[in-house]
Amino acid sequence: MSAAVDDAQETVVKDANGNVLNDGDSVVLIKDLKVKGTSITLKQGSKAKSIRLVDGDHEVDCRLDAGNFMLKACYLKKV
Repeated sequence: MSAAVDDAQETVVKDANGNVLNDGDSVVLIKDLKVKGTSITLKQGSKAKSIRLVDGDHEVDCRLDAGNFMLKACYLKKV
């Protein structure tokens, strides 16, 4: 594959405000999120450092105080 084909397939992930997210960015949750299957609630304002972007429905892999989570970018704001 050529580099031009790789760039065309690369998706752009944007936060709730429309800012482009990149690997290693820091983000903050913009609303409380309940974690399915547990009694854990991720609180608004929780900060995640050094995010990692992945393919799929939940685009952001990050570490919060409660553990590692896969989150949708629409619930995050870039810091």
